[in-house]
Amino acid sequence: MPHIFCKVLHLNLNKMIFTNTYFLIVVAYFAGIILLSLLTRKIASRSVADYLVAGRNLGMTFCAVVVAAEWLGGMSTIGVSEKAFNTLSFQPILYNVSTAIGMVIIGFTVAKWYREQNVHTVSEMLDFLFGRDAKKISAIAFLVAYITLAYVQMQTAASVLSAIFQISWLSAIVISAIVITVYTYVGGMHALAITSVAHTLMMFLGVGLATIIGMIKIGGFAELQHILAAKGAPGNIYNPFSAGLSGAFSLLLGGVLGGMAAQASIQPIFAARDAATAKKASILSSALIAPFGVMTALLGLIGATGYFLDVETVNPKMVLTSLLTNPEFIHPVFGGLALSGILAAILSTVGPVNFAVVTIATKDIYHGFINPKANEQQVIGVAKKLVILVTIITLPLAIFFQKGILDAAYVSYAIRAIGAIVILLGIYKRNWISPYAVKLAFIGGTSAIFIFMLAAKMKWFNIDKTYGAVVFAIVFIIIGNLIENFRRKKAIRNE
Repeated sequence: MPHIFCKVLHLNLNKMIFTNTYFLIVVAYFAGIILLSLLTRKIASRSVADYLVAGRNLGMTFCAVVVAAEWLGGMSTIGVSEKAFNTLSFQPILYNVSTAIGMVIIGFTVAKWYREQNVHTVSEMLDFLFGRDAKKISAIAFLVAYITLAYVQMQTAASVLSAIFQISWLSAIVISAIVITVYTYVGGMHALAITSVAHTLMMFLGVGLATIIGMIKIGGFAELQHILAAKGAPGNIYNPFSAGLSGAFSLLLGGVLGGMAAQASIQPIFAARDAATAKKASILSSALIAPFGVMTALLGLIGATGYFLDVETVNPKMVLTSLLTNPEFIHPVFGGLALSGILAAILSTVGPVNFAVVTIATKDIYHGFINPKANEQQVIGVAKKLVILVTIITLPLAIFFQKGILDAAYVSYAIRAIGAIVILLGIYKRNWISPYAVKLAFIGGTSAIFIFMLAAKMKWFNIDKTYGAVVFAIVFIIIGNLIENFRRKKAIRNE
């Protein structure tokens, strides 16, 4: 009996040591992050431009890192590993690859236009191109897009926190929401810029170490292929198109187009020192975005081997965190670093995503329509209140709406794809699209996304929401142009 008691005590002590190791490393890291945010408080309070776009003074490297950090979040960590685990393939790396391609395209196309117009939001750019009605409609659509993305990102943060601290899902969501709210509220874009640099360094260090250790333990790339082939992997696991062309091209299309109207990732471009810096930073960010998804996909595939996890019982959303909290896979010190890196990645996205909602609501809706004569301090005051309000709105959504992370996130991408089409036409082919067509594109395209989602849930038919958004946006642009031309001709005849 004493022997059994000592054995149980020994096991509990070991578990406590492992848990405390994760706890100490993660808490120490994020205490430093909050301290960095507090140091930016004085700068962030000077003006609306300081708070929302860092005084438009970010240099190329700073700007590129902040852009990359926004993309390297819950989608690139929990989402990519979850989908790799489920599909036994490299297909989810297309999320990162397409995003990287999209940022290069942005650098050579719209980056300088965004920066030269000194706008705060994508909708302000649409106001410049097409007028106030386009701004109103697009602001509402982008709010839907980013509130969706915000609650999904909060779910990914909860996945990590619940694994580290062995706490409930609800508690993990509340804790992550508090941390995000504090450093966003205090420092604004300055805080997000400075903490994004720290987050990027930690995420590459932590996740990079875990990937190297995992590949060594599994026996290398060839052995991983051999193990998963025996489990029914569809062909070559390293071929991102092996799990199906339709899903792969949907990831590519959403990633490439979604970035052009992505408030969270473009906001650092608004904050660039000048147009040339905005262009170079956009292109440079792609070098950070593409490789990260490869690492998290590999970890998802390692989890799928069953060597370190029970693949029958593990929650796919928890694959990455379960792997990193398994001392048989990785030492708790390295696991703690990797978990800090994943949390860093998630929070480097959640912060800008929540802040994108705040910026859209503040500049496009409050300052744009509700109180256009508001002074600097009034606008900053409203923005800070909205930081808290956004958290209050996204918390229940994160708790009650749970599905595949990448799938849910692509609602946001589909809406932003509509914005990308409209903005490209507005900048380069203004005569091809009328203000009325812009309104129809946003209304019709956004409606199509939710109609297709409902149809898929009810099993009526299944059309990818990204394809649907793009096709319907183009159709409604054509219809809108035809109606506008008819009205113009009718007005001329009546004269």
